[in-house]
Amino acid sequence: MERLTIKQIVARIATITLMVELLFMLTLEHSPLLRSIDGNFMAIFNAVILVAITTPLIYFLVIKPFIIAHDEALIKISQLAYIDPLTQLANRRFLSRHLEMTVSGAVRHKIYGALLLMDLDGFKSINDLYGHDAGDAVLIAIAKRLHSITRSEDVVGRLGGDEFVVLIDHLDNDERIAHDKVSRITTKLINMVNNPIEFNGKTLHVGASIGIRLLSFQKLETETAIGEADIAMYRAKQAGGGCAVFFEK
Repeated sequence: MERLTIKQIVARIATITLMVELLFMLTLEHSPLLRSIDGNFMAIFNAVILVAITTPLIYFLVIKPFIIAHDEALIKISQLAYIDPLTQLANRRFLSRHLEMTVSGAVRHKIYGALLLMDLDGFKSINDLYGHDAGDAVLIAIAKRLHSITRSEDVVGRLGGDEFVVLIDHLDNDERIAHDKVSRITTKLINMVNNPIEFNGKTLHVGASIGIRLLSFQKLETETAIGEADIAMYRAKQAGGGCAVFFEK
């Protein structure tokens, strides 16, 4: 909705007031009963009618549109601050904030979480061969797929380039079970990425290398967690790609 300027607000209020006043004057002119009312009382009556009619009109035609436009502007500002504009996933700033809460929750409730850092195999070749439009199409398609196969309580984001992050909360309080759950999730993610992507009559293929940082019951800085997941992801790349590797010190 278009956001009203101060001039537009003033103009609308003035127009509404004048139109209501004009309507009242026309009614008065054609109503002998109203013309017979005492002048002092008529002034009060005129003021009451003017307020009674203009107030709802000003609310629905001026105040309500202004509030809606203001709320929409706040939402857009929030999206710019926390949402990646291309994929509509969480950006690095939002991911860092949520990762901090996930780590704190794991420590407080003694239940494992996981940080998955995924890099696309073969993405650079697509950009080089078919251009950035094709690359953007791949990123958008992968983002939609990530959303479709993750839980609503998980956070999916894009760090930048072709790097994606999945934050998984409340896996299990047993490390082995949590480990197995993450392994199954990453297998599912890799298979999902392997599916071809259609773009302008071309069939594009990418793979995924995933680094896993299991979030245990110890306090961990967000940048440290991301860095260690990144190390594990590069180990997956070195292993030939298309696989997931847990971070181990």
